[in-house]
Amino acid sequence: MGTSNNTTYHQQNIEINTQKLRNLLNEMPPFCKDYFRGIEPSTSVRTRIGYAYDIRTFFRFLISENPMLKGCSVSDIKLEHLDSLEAVDIEEYMEYLKLYYYEGQKYTNDERGLHRKMASLRSFYLYYQKRDRLKNNPTVIVDMPKLHDREIVRLDNDEVDELLRLVEHGGKNLKGIKKTYYEKNKLRNIAIFTLFLGTGIRVSECVGLNIEDVDFKENRIRITRKGGKEEYVYFGEEVAEALGNYIELSRCEIEPKEGHEHALFYSIQKRRISVQAIENLVKEYASQITTFKHITPHKLRSTYGTSLYQNTGDIYLVADVLGHNDVNTTKKHYAAIDDGRKRSAANAVILHKE
Repeated sequence: MGTSNNTTYHQQNIEINTQKLRNLLNEMPPFCKDYFRGIEPSTSVRTRIGYAYDIRTFFRFLISENPMLKGCSVSDIKLEHLDSLEAVDIEEYMEYLKLYYYEGQKYTNDERGLHRKMASLRSFYLYYQKRDRLKNNPTVIVDMPKLHDREIVRLDNDEVDELLRLVEHGGKNLKGIKKTYYEKNKLRNIAIFTLFLGTGIRVSECVGLNIEDVDFKENRIRITRKGGKEEYVYFGEEVAEALGNYIELSRCEIEPKEGHEHALFYSIQKRRISVQAIENLVKEYASQITTFKHITPHKLRSTYGTSLYQNTGDIYLVADVLGHNDVNTTKKHYAAIDDGRKRSAANAVILHKE
């Protein structure tokens, strides 16, 4: 995917996702366009795409399971049909979501998947109810699925060190094409991993970086947050060294494809690296460090956030650096009991008395 001189990576993503949303809405009843137009000022296009998928799943449930609409097409569904549904229909939908099949493919939802789909449906119903286009709203009668707290998955300090050493040295079993590929991308990979672990940026923010966004004078990068807001994130000497080595010794030798001249990080095809490519890269290296933890770019972000909080004790700083809009989100994730205190509990209770 190219980036023209006049269009940023972020703007181009918005254009692509806007078209994707329009294509989704063309598969749905015409009245749905009003809802998605109505929530546009307060949501990102990616959020609206998520809502569209969730509501389309609800419509597919109705035409496959609900006697009133069974055998119809999604486009046949009208607001009157939604108005006639009762709480029991919504409860049946929640049960359906736990395990269902569509076009031979199996789908399941855990408590978070159920919660998100129910939240989407509530928002959908509420829009039309507020505008007096629906009198009945069964979604507010049904209890939302309970969400249990999940412990943050992150790398320990020794695992961070081991991971970076692996990226820097490649391990002992590299031969042939794998070794050639490793050497070619070594400085790029070191820069990417060091950037994640030293700044806590999101994978989309990393992918969207242009060469002009790196400021070595102030040791900072300019990133585009979710929602399109531009911010500066500052980095330390280790990140500066890794970025400098990549830019001066590796990136300068790449002749990028047309439209990709400004990208900071390139794929092997000399195009702007993709989110999927970075996710695969992190999985490849992290799986050699730990099989117990499923490490993704977001988990590297969690690793940075945890380290920053443990070293500063400043939850507001962590929220600001990570770009959280609500500090309560940060508190929930990073101010919890740490593993060190948990480990101390292991020997606190003596079972056999001497």
